Amino acid sequence: MTESKEPLVKEIAPQSEDFSAWYLDVVRKAELADYSPVKGCMVIRPYGYAIWELIQKDLDARFKATGHVNAYFPLFIPESLLTKEADHVEGFAPEVAWVTRGGTEELEERLAIRPTSEVIIGTMYSKWLQSWRDLPILINQWANVVRWEKVTRPFLRTTEFLWQEGHTAHETAEEAKEETLKILGVYKAFAQDVLAMPVHDGPKSDAEKFAGASKTYSIEALMGDCRALQAGTSHDLGQNFAKAFDIQFQGRDKTLQHAYTTSWGVSTRLIGGVIMTHGDDSGLILPPKVAPYQVVIVPIPRGNWQETVLPKAREIRDALTAAGVRVMLDDRDAYTPGWKYAEWEMRGVPVRLEIGPKDIEKAQVMLARRDTREKMSASMETVVPFVTDLLEAIQKNLFERALKFREEHTTSASEWAEFQKLMEGRPGFVVAPWCGSGTCEAEVKAETQATIRNVPFSAPPAQGACIKCGAPAVAMAYFAKAY
Repeated sequence: MTESKEPLVKEIAPQSEDFSAWYLDVVRKAELADYSPVKGCMVIRPYGYAIWELIQKDLDARFKATGHVNAYFPLFIPESLLTKEADHVEGFAPEVAWVTRGGTEELEERLAIRPTSEVIIGTMYSKWLQSWRDLPILINQWANVVRWEKVTRPFLRTTEFLWQEGHTAHETAEEAKEETLKILGVYKAFAQDVLAMPVHDGPKSDAEKFAGASKTYSIEALMGDCRALQAGTSHDLGQNFAKAFDIQFQGRDKTLQHAYTTSWGVSTRLIGGVIMTHGDDSGLILPPKVAPYQVVIVPIPRGNWQETVLPKAREIRDALTAAGVRVMLDDRDAYTPGWKYAEWEMRGVPVRLEIGPKDIEKAQVMLARRDTREKMSASMETVVPFVTDLLEAIQKNLFERALKFREEHTTSASEWAEFQKLMEGRPGFVVAPWCGSGTCEAEVKAETQATIRNVPFSAPPAQGACIKCGAPAVAMAYFAKAY
């Protein structure tokens, strides 16, 4: 992701002309992230990191409410550990970065830089677990990982990224499955309630599951360019890793048994999802729950405004802050109000509050919504409850708008020719009957670039013949071109 020195973005490319350029312009102009001297790696700037902190804070509370605790495991993984689970190492081999030298000495054994932590955590669980009384183990870690990507894009796919990864061990297969689905539910609720991003939750196909997993479940969102985004995954690992890493315990019947394990994670990719789900040609539109500033107050500098307008603006800021609202008072006198309006609109702040001498005379303020650009007035006496209600309305509207967009860009196909024609463009989700064959799935991908995102729990019952081979369908799969 390294790039030669160039001027900062002056204008944002229109979505309709070049969605990819629009996305990159927004990331840089809104100062969410920037290119770094390290190929494939980004620098997350304070405004972008503030969004991540809000995501982290909310999710961390949800994990802890379901009994999970945080820990931290090493960044480096000995090669001998990584190769213990055959499917796992084969799945990650092309993406692993290796350390071969420490200082001036060649290492006796190569160290992988963490692409994911199943093997190092599994090794520790085998050491800690003795009896069924020690179960379940419910641990999460907030960390960085490295996957050597060939094509990168800020937040969506970078060589190094931030994430959380949960790793749990259980006594029975039923408990592990329950954990996997519980976390999938946590992810779905978070995506929809906090990010205002509707998602389909359900199992991935065997071809798309995590390397070494028995079953992978995902949440899949639809972006503004009608491509799908895998926003989170939860893996039921069965006993695969437990057998590879000797995660055993003495059971209730005194026999030695292998545990059942899970792993699950979401990453800074969620920020990319928020940008592409809600943004417009003017830049970001942030859902209030993840906006670093939910309200920006812009005082109008007329007359002796620093003695009249500014004290009132500070009073309103303090009242909103006391009510739990994140507020920015933009009292910079080097910029005009119009410039500030455009700047904060581009940065996606949900509500702009304007206050000038005339507003003080009328004991009111002017408000503008970022999502609809609607302007309205509110009395200074009621501004706090008015703003908090407005933020709730914006959060709800963004979700409903994204849901409507997804519904308008979800179609069905029952014939191969019809499916091919749809996939010549970017139709969003295409629901089609599938026989369950990996061969058919691979042929669809090769011929159309579309993949099965998942089979949502809400999908209609299987009916008709497979879209590709004509055999009886076992599922109605949701296909899309994806990031």
